[in-house]
Amino acid sequence: MNHITTPEGIRLAYERMGNRNDPAVILIMGLGAQMRIWPDALCHALVSKGYQVVRFDNRDVGLSSQMDQHGNPSLLATWLSTKLKRKPRVPYTLKDMARDVLALMDELDIDSAHLVGASMGGMIAQILAAKHKKRVRSLTSIMSSNTSPGLPDAKLKVLLKLAKRPTPFNREAAIRYTMRMNRLIGSPAYPMDEMELRALAETSVERSASPTGFKRQLVAITAAGDRSNLLKKIKVPTLVIHGSDDPLIPARMGEDTAAAIRKAKLKIISGMGHDLPPLLVPELVKLLSKHLKKSEKRWDKKQQKALLKQSRKDTAETSETSETVESDPLQHIPQEIDRTSAEVIKLPRQHA
Repeated sequence: MNHITTPEGIRLAYERMGNRNDPAVILIMGLGAQMRIWPDALCHALVSKGYQVVRFDNRDVGLSSQMDQHGNPSLLATWLSTKLKRKPRVPYTLKDMARDVLALMDELDIDSAHLVGASMGGMIAQILAAKHKKRVRSLTSIMSSNTSPGLPDAKLKVLLKLAKRPTPFNREAAIRYTMRMNRLIGSPAYPMDEMELRALAETSVERSASPTGFKRQLVAITAAGDRSNLLKKIKVPTLVIHGSDDPLIPARMGEDTAAAIRKAKLKIISGMGHDLPPLLVPELVKLLSKHLKKSEKRWDKKQQKALLKQSRKDTAETSETSETVESDPLQHIPQEIDRTSAEVIKLPRQHA
């Protein structure tokens, strides 16, 4: 497992797959979810199509820094502050988490990348696409939202169950809790069997399980408020993927996200919930491959156009300099010499 340390001192665990000279795809996971939730099959499929893939643990989850010094914040107090349009006091924000992604890119020498974010990860990717255009080649927002007012909030019953974790939170209790939550938010048309659910839960629990870390991330999401105006600034090619049966973030929120972003493409997958089950991977690979390929071509054309423009500018500047020199060959004579009264010094003849 590799780590980088951000300028803020946050350690981020990450995995990098594929050829480092290939275009980068950065996978940003959601609330309380570790990088391993991104299916290996999905990552390997993208690598086989000519991309390098980077997945990582957000702060407060997995093997990245646990922000326990910030304690256990109040979700209710944060929610009330946003409703009253007051700035909530939170351990960190989604913007801070977006800066973590930039720090990761800097450390890995990735100038620009295709961003793929799921749930909270989609929110982080949206912020980056809007605020750091030169570093984002394309955006894919999966089962995410812009928390626009007037739309249905995430179902309260589901959120309350997610926030309430068993006590004591030992290994077996953590595994049972994770399996129960994955059933609750899972995809009806792409169900995982008990062995798959347990394997996924065990992988997460063995790496790390932080109940308060989950709460701090949930508070950051709640404090983010509405991003509708921010999404209007996104100009990169955007694909919005959402499940018709998402019990946590309703499909209507995905539709609103796509509507807020200029020329965004929307794909509602029938029977998909709020997860990335193995049975859904082939469809996700198909959608992502098409979107990334078109976006990469657009990016290349944009870069070639910028290079051509710069080349013409450099040529014009060189031409102007040459014309100036030719029109006034004495321009480089030091200023202290009076060019109009310069004396001609006759040298004595030399005899053979």
